[in-house]
Amino acid sequence: MRYREADLTRVKTAPIAGRQNKIDPQVLASPPSGDHTFAAFLASLPDVLAARDLRLVIDAIVRARQAKRGVILMLGGHVIKVGLGPLIKAWLDRGVVTHVALNGAAAIHDFELAAFGGTSEDVESGLTDGSFGMAEETGAEMNAAIAAAAGANLGMGEGLAHALATKRQLPGSDASILLASFHREVPVTVHPAIGAEIIHQHPSANGSAIGSTGLQDFRRLAGSIPDLDQGGVVLNWGSAVMMPEVFLKALTVARNLARGRPTHFTAADFDMQRHYRPRLNVVQRPTREGGTGYLLTGHHELLIPLLVWGVLEQLKGA
Repeated sequence: MRYREADLTRVKTAPIAGRQNKIDPQVLASPPSGDHTFAAFLASLPDVLAARDLRLVIDAIVRARQAKRGVILMLGGHVIKVGLGPLIKAWLDRGVVTHVALNGAAAIHDFELAAFGGTSEDVESGLTDGSFGMAEETGAEMNAAIAAAAGANLGMGEGLAHALATKRQLPGSDASILLASFHREVPVTVHPAIGAEIIHQHPSANGSAIGSTGLQDFRRLAGSIPDLDQGGVVLNWGSAVMMPEVFLKALTVARNLARGRPTHFTAADFDMQRHYRPRLNVVQRPTREGGTGYLLTGHHELLIPLLVWGVLEQLKGA
């Protein structure tokens, strides 16, 4: 058998001076120097790929805040479980966020941490004997708050936040996003999936109350989305399914009522791995009529503090 070989002596080369390079000395990382501030650390990162995208998202959030455009923060449960509540509270205290939307798991972890000083049980051991999710106080107090909210024509987020605000003892109050939103008068909504959350296992669960308050919160989220138009930011942290699906439908409602607006906003997904729904329903589809989307992938407990600190650093003195 005979093999054919390419004749490399006939290859055409070109001078490197005429080539466009993606990397040059201006974009390289800087080693530590005498300045050990966070601003110096952020500036020292290489100006490529995720580091560049992180800076661009930070800039977009700061511009949105300065221009009084919407900054909607959507949260999954793992973000609360890894201890990021105090950082989100810092954003709320500085007026960065204009609407907080939690899935059901995020609301439960936040409520437990605030009301009882701890959250996140061992699922496997509890599943073996049927005790998983059966903490009496969690089910009783959260379901009572949801039922009271339904009776008062409130949303689920507002009802849970109000219940926390009226409790005498709150060992984890400094970490609560629900409570911080309540005190700062920032809209907070909860978007449940019936049967997917531990409080639905309890005899006190009221399907009518869960449905009515959840639907109220869907309408409230749709009511906040117009603030994204022309310069706002929507952030999805750690919700692979629920918040991307809810956001897509709420955005549809907002655009149906406002002749295709909002457009030209920034959408960014922060998660440990890339998922289909956040990529399409938050980052890509909503920004095709104008805007920019980013996917930043990494551990929540490392990546999100970089974003939060970066925004607060830029807002110093503002």
